[in-house]
Amino acid sequence: MGNRMIGVSIAVPEPYGSLLQQRRAGYGDPLAYCIPTHVTLLPPTEVDPALLPAFREHLAEVAAAGRAFPMRLEGTASFRPVTPVVYVDLVQGGPDCDELQKRVRSGPVRRELQFPYHPHVTIGHGIPDEALDRAEAELADFVATWTVSCFSLYEQDEAGVWRSLRDYPFGGAGHPLVPHQPGACEPLSTAPAGGPQG
Repeated sequence: MGNRMIGVSIAVPEPYGSLLQQRRAGYGDPLAYCIPTHVTLLPPTEVDPALLPAFREHLAEVAAAGRAFPMRLEGTASFRPVTPVVYVDLVQGGPDCDELQKRVRSGPVRRELQFPYHPHVTIGHGIPDEALDRAEAELADFVATWTVSCFSLYEQDEAGVWRSLRDYPFGGAGHPLVPHQPGACEPLSTAPAGGPQG
């Protein structure tokens, strides 16, 4: 069996996750429905399957030592001209995400970052500048708040779709406290039409 592509992230809960996914698709991002809306802790990383049991154990230890924290997304920003990315900005919970990603990357799966860690939620990547401009403008008033109670391990399947393998609740809790966005690769028809506020 060959190497597997994995990642670790914090899922953006409903209704925000599906709404941002639909908006990302609307801006022409072809990967929108293959990537559940998230804040990255470990970017896509190719690993030997033999490392996965130890990595899962490491993630469980990181989660057991963690605690829930408030997250707030507000407004938009861009990594342009360095990379063609527009994102919803994370204005609360950033230091907690930074600490988590350091701990996740300190285990058996090591990954050097190409850029300094900057937690965010991508809403457009690698699409024309006009579409990135529209995404940045149209979601400038977007606001979402929730309590982060877990993170998740994802794997990319042969079709390029990222699927959740397991949730890791903080403090050894039995289940996550927020509903997760489905990892479907099809448009979701039940997301609200307007941007959530509050």
